[in-house]
Amino acid sequence: MASTAARRRVLHVSMPTAAGVPAVVVGYVAAQVARGWSVSVACPERDWLPSAARAAGARVVPWAASRGPSPLVAGETARLARLIAECDPDVVHLHSAKAGLAGRLAICGRRPTVFQPHAWSFFAAQGAVGAASLQWERFAARWTDVLLCVSDGERIAGTSSGVDAPYRVVRNGVDLRAWTHAREGDRESARADLGLQPGRPLALCVGRLCKQKGQADLVAAWPLVRSSVPDAYLVLVGDGPDRALLEQRCAAAGGIVLTGERHDVAKWMAAADVVVVPSRWDGMALVVVEAMARGRSVVATSVPGIADALPRFAGAVVALGDRRALARALIVRLHDHIRCDAEGATGRRYVELNLDQAVSAEAVVTIYDELLAHGRPRTPQLTASVLDGPERAGSEARS
Repeated sequence: MASTAARRRVLHVSMPTAAGVPAVVVGYVAAQVARGWSVSVACPERDWLPSAARAAGARVVPWAASRGPSPLVAGETARLARLIAECDPDVVHLHSAKAGLAGRLAICGRRPTVFQPHAWSFFAAQGAVGAASLQWERFAARWTDVLLCVSDGERIAGTSSGVDAPYRVVRNGVDLRAWTHAREGDRESARADLGLQPGRPLALCVGRLCKQKGQADLVAAWPLVRSSVPDAYLVLVGDGPDRALLEQRCAAAGGIVLTGERHDVAKWMAAADVVVVPSRWDGMALVVVEAMARGRSVVATSVPGIADALPRFAGAVVALGDRRALARALIVRLHDHIRCDAEGATGRRYVELNLDQAVSAEAVVTIYDELLAHGRPRTPQLTASVLDGPERAGSEARS
C-alpha cells in the first residue's frame, strides 16, 4: 500500500560514493528527511556517501556495484531488485549510469522511477560500447517516468540523441551556509593553512582523475601558461584511474601539485585565484557551482551542462580541445587578480539568486508529488525546466 504524502518512502540508488553525484544525493536526502519522509540510500559501502547519508537521516542499504558495464551487471541487478522489494519505496530515484542500468532492469516500470544521468553514459565510451550505451538509453526510456537532467544542455543532448522520455530539469545547487564567499584575506589565510606559498598565482582543478574530467588536456596546456606566468602553479585535487599517468605528465610540465582526494575542497578554493573545469563531457559539474559560491573565477570547457552553468562575466568558456584558448584564459586571469575577484563576485551573486540547494531539493519534491499524484507525464517530449536555465556564458573571445 502506498504511503501518504506526509510520509513518502523514497529510495535513492547511487554507485558513485565520492565527488559530485553523492553531494547532490545527500542534498536531496536531507531535504526529504526534513519533510518527515522515510528515505533510504542504496550504495556501495565505501568513501563518504554512506556516512553522509546516515548523518542526513537516511537508512543506508549496502549495494555492491562496480563502476562500468561488465558481466557483474546481472548480479548487481538481482541484488538491487531484492533491496527495492525490501524498502518498498513509493519512488525510486536512480543516480548516474550504473544505477540507471541495474535499477531500470530491476523495476521494468513496475514502480515510479526517476532517472538522473548526471552526464550521459554514451559520451563516456566510443565504438561499440558507446553505441550500445546509446541504444540502451533509448530502450530504457520506456521504464523511466521522469528523466531528470541537471542542465538544459544535458536535456538537449538527450533529446537530440533520440532518448525519448518525459524530461525535467533541476540544476545542481549548493548549501549557501556551507559555501560562503571567500574574501581576499581568506585567500592568504587558506594558503598558510595548506602550506602553500603566499603571493604566487594559483589555478585549481578539482575532480576525479579520469578522461571525463579532462585533466590531461589541462596539463598539456599548462606549459603555455607557465611561459607567460612563470611563478604560477596548478593544483589538482582528486584521485582516480588516471593518477599514475598524470603524475608522469605533471612532472614533465612543472609547477603542478597533485594532492590526492581531499575533504577540505572549500579551503583549496579559497586559496585559489581561478578554478579550472576542463571536462570533456559532463551533466552539470557541481564544482562550477561550488567555485562560484566561494567567489572564484571559473574557466571551463564548452560542453553541455557546463557552458550553461556559468553566467556571463563570472569567468570564461573555451572550446573543448583548444589548449591554446584554455591557456590564454588562464593567463589573463592569473595576471589580473582584480578581474578574478570581480568575476568571482558575479558568480557568487548568481549562485545566491539561482543555485540554492534548498530550492533545487524542493523542485525534486514537487516532481515526486506530481508523479505520484498524476502518474507518468503523458507527453514524452516534455522539456520545461523546473528552474529556468541561466544566460549562456560567452566564449573566451567575448569574455
